[in-house]
Amino acid sequence: MQVPLYQAKAEFFRMLGHPVRIRVLELLQDGPMPVRDLLAEIDIEPSNLSQQLAVLRRSGIVVSTRDGATVTYALAGGDVAELLRAARRILTELLAGQSELLAELRQVDPRPQAGAGAGAGAGAGSPGEPGARTGHEAGIPGRRPVGG
Repeated sequence: MQVPLYQAKAEFFRMLGHPVRIRVLELLQDGPMPVRDLLAEIDIEPSNLSQQLAVLRRSGIVVSTRDGATVTYALAGGDVAELLRAARRILTELLAGQSELLAELRQVDPRPQAGAGAGAGAGAGSPGEPGARTGHEAGIPGRRPVGG
């Protein structure tokens, strides 16, 4: 029985879902690297790196070659590097939106301050005031409450 495409994609992204694996893939974008160089760049135990490299190798996303005692890893294809660049672009856009929201929240409310609690019903007030609704609560995509 064949696995549905969406399930195969989910398994692929799960395979990528470890910080060490992502770091290895980032390092390999610049070309093949021996394990000793990967270890120098990624401050982890050799056994942990070995486990993560095995996951990447089994998935077919990296390939390894041995020359004597030296094992060198490389990306299996250029599409992985493109995927990492796409992830960087997406994260840049998401974080830019968050910094805009943070700047908006830090702005001082130009309205005169009324007595404490005056008019502070659900959704009342400006960002940062008690009772103010964040973009996330108001249903605006990409807007999340700060600190929550």
